[in-house]
Amino acid sequence: MAGSTSVGTVDRAGAAAGYRPSATLPFLAEFRRQASRRRTQLTLGFMVLLPLIILVAFEFNSGNADRNRNNEFGSLVDLATGGGLNFTLFSLFVSSSFLLVVVVALFCGDTVASEASWGSLRYLLAIPVPRARLLAVKLLVALAYSALALLLLFGTALLAGTLRYGWSPLRSQVAAELAPADGLLRLFAVLGYLAVVLLVVAGLAFLLSVTTDAALGAVGGAVLLWILSSILDQITALGGLRALLPTHYGSAWLGLLSTPAQTDDVVRGAVSAICYATLFWSLAFWRFTRKDVTS
Repeated sequence: MAGSTSVGTVDRAGAAAGYRPSATLPFLAEFRRQASRRRTQLTLGFMVLLPLIILVAFEFNSGNADRNRNNEFGSLVDLATGGGLNFTLFSLFVSSSFLLVVVVALFCGDTVASEASWGSLRYLLAIPVPRARLLAVKLLVALAYSALALLLLFGTALLAGTLRYGWSPLRSQVAAELAPADGLLRLFAVLGYLAVVLLVVAGLAFLLSVTTDAALGAVGGAVLLWILSSILDQITALGGLRALLPTHYGSAWLGLLSTPAQTDDVVRGAVSAICYATLFWSLAFWRFTRKDVTS
């Protein structure tokens, strides 16, 4: 009827009056929501706990352990107790090849797949939250927590190592002794490079997260593919093809510790990681915006 009162008004595009897609699912709301999850709390807590576990392990070291001195990493164990910077370097080294990969895969692989497994994804889209915005916010929050995990590991190791072993120059087998200020800058550069390399894991896990409803499958799949790439990189018969693998430049951060710093492989590794991450994220957005969401 012409005189009846409508339940709501719509604009020319058919949306409810006052509806703004950019105002749905705010970043801070999703950030707080993820902070309340047990997996987030346990993961961040473990990033703080790990350096303390390593510190306690060194206290029980009898000094007679059999150490590998036949490669470029061997001296890191011996030098780890030489100061806070050395202890931080050791903590990053033992975490970079597997633990940090799992942490980033957990944050980025669980974010969408878990919503689907709980059956809440379709309700978020029905609010309505535009698909592209939902995916963008979830990706940014996952990356933010991944970066926070890296910073917690770095900060805790630096603080605990400095309090226990003092503020001393940074030493390693691949470089001359670096003054504390210069050594700290080098460690920040190492941390930054590791964060860039781990973007590949973030992209792969995120792509799997929008492809499957099983969060464990997305996280485990990203980790397994990363391990597979690492194994293939050890096969010298592949020759120059190994440079195309996302893990090929994973240890290029060692060049940042040399005197002067060797950045050629660092630049190649960073470009490779950004290209792979961009490809995976693009595929994730393409897949999700066309996916029939039923859960």
